[in-house]
Amino acid sequence: MGKTLYQKVWDAHSVGTLSDGRTQLFIGTHLIHEVTSPQAFGMLRDLDLSVKYPQRTFATIDHIVPTENQDQPADPLAAEMIDAIRKNCDDFGVTYFDLKSGKQGIVHVVGPEQGITQPGSTIACGDSHTATHGAFGAIAFGIGTTQVRDVLATQTMAMEKLKVRRIEVTGSLRPGVYAKDVTLHIIRLLGAKGGIGYAYEYAGDTFDHFSMEERMTVCNMAIEGGARCGYVNPDETTFEFLKNRPYSPPADEWDAAVARWKSFASDPDAEYDDVVKIDAADIEPTVTWGISPDHGISISENIPDSADTKNPEEKATIDEALAYMKLPAGTPIKGIPIDVAFMGSCTNGRLSDFREAAKFLKGKKVASNVKAIAVPGSQITAIQCEKEGIDQIFEAAGFEWRAAGCSMCLAMNPDKLIGDQICASSSNRNFKGRQGSPIGRTILMSPVMVAAAAVEGKIADARETFDVPAA
Repeated sequence: MGKTLYQKVWDAHSVGTLSDGRTQLFIGTHLIHEVTSPQAFGMLRDLDLSVKYPQRTFATIDHIVPTENQDQPADPLAAEMIDAIRKNCDDFGVTYFDLKSGKQGIVHVVGPEQGITQPGSTIACGDSHTATHGAFGAIAFGIGTTQVRDVLATQTMAMEKLKVRRIEVTGSLRPGVYAKDVTLHIIRLLGAKGGIGYAYEYAGDTFDHFSMEERMTVCNMAIEGGARCGYVNPDETTFEFLKNRPYSPPADEWDAAVARWKSFASDPDAEYDDVVKIDAADIEPTVTWGISPDHGISISENIPDSADTKNPEEKATIDEALAYMKLPAGTPIKGIPIDVAFMGSCTNGRLSDFREAAKFLKGKKVASNVKAIAVPGSQITAIQCEKEGIDQIFEAAGFEWRAAGCSMCLAMNPDKLIGDQICASSSNRNFKGRQGSPIGRTILMSPVMVAAAAVEGKIADARETFDVPAA
C-alpha cells in the first residue's frame, strides 16, 4: 500500500513515541517572529538552556512593525519587542532578517522567497498560518509559545498524528476567479471546523497548474477550515521556484535534493481517510458576509437570512453574524458600501497579487469615500514591485503604498479600522475585532476583488468593474 506525503514526512521525522501515545517529532525548520518568541527565549534563560540547532531557526519581524516610520515605532511595546528579538537572536546565534537587511517581511513570505521552505521537511512557527509552507510539500504547523520554547531547546515537539483528507479540484477556473476564491469556496463547503483532526492534501489538475504563490494562498487558509496543516505535492513548479534561492541547495547538490524531494510526494495508490472532489467551474468570485471564514458566498448571491433555516444553531449563528456585521439579511452582498480597502497579508501580499491587481487598477481611481492601503509582504516584494512600477500604479489610483509587514490583517500595529468601519480585505480572517477595532467589520476576498471594491466604493464583481471577458 502506498503512502501519502504526510505519512512519509511524519515517518522521516519521528524521533519516538511518548508515554501518552504522542509522537516526538523532529522539526526541520523553525521560523520565529517578534510576538510569540520573547516569552520562549525568556523560558530558555530561566532554565539555562541554549538553542539546540540555531542554524535551523530563522527570525523576522512582521506583526507589530509599523508600515510607516518603521525605524521609529510610536508604540513603546512595539519598540521593546523589536529590541527583544534582535537581542535574543544575537545572544542565541539565530539568523535574523531585520529591517536593515533588505530581507525583512511577513514570516510566511520570507521563508519561501529565501528558499528556507523546502519539500519533505517539517516546519513550525508560532503563528497559525504556518500552513502556508505546505505549498512546497512540507508539513508545516502553527504552534504556541510553550512549543516555541520546546522547539528552540530540543528541535522537537510532541504531536498526535493527523488523518489526511485529499481535496481534489479539477478543471479550469473561470476568468476573474482566483486561488483566494478556491480556498474560500473550500472552507465554505467543508466548514470552519470541518478539518479538525486532519491534514489537507490539495490536489487535482487545478493545483497542478497553479503557481507556487497560488498554492501558498490556499495552504495559508487551511487552518481557517480547521485543518492543522495543508500541503501540495512537490513538482517541477516547486523545484523551479526554489532554484537559486539563497538557502536552496547549491548547484552541485541540486539534482540530489530534487530526487529526495520527489520521493516525498504521495504515492498513486496512497489511501486517504477522506476524499473531496470539486469542479473548478463551480467556483465563483467568493466573499465573506459574517464573522467566520466559512461565512462565504459568491458575489452573485444574497446575504443569508436566518428565516430560511429551521436549524436553531445555524439560525443563531446567522443572527449573531448579521447583528455584528450590520448587514441586511436576504439582500445582495454586491453593493454593500465599504470604508477601507486593504491589500496585503501572508495570504495575498506577494508579487503576483500586486501584479494582477495592478493590471486592472491602471487608469482607475479609488472612490472618494474609501481609504485604500497596499502593503507588500516583504521588502523583496516591495523592491520588485517598485522596479516594475507597480507601486506607482497603486499610488496613481489612490492607494497608499506602505512598507512590508502584517499591517491591517490583525492590526497589532498602527494600521487599524476605526469604529465600525467595513473593510474589503485580501487577508485571511474576519473574526470580530480582527482588524483593530472591537466593532470593525471585515469582508474577505481576492486582491482583484479588493481593487474592484476600492474603485466602486462598495462590494463589487471585479469581472463587471474591470470588464473581464468571459472564457
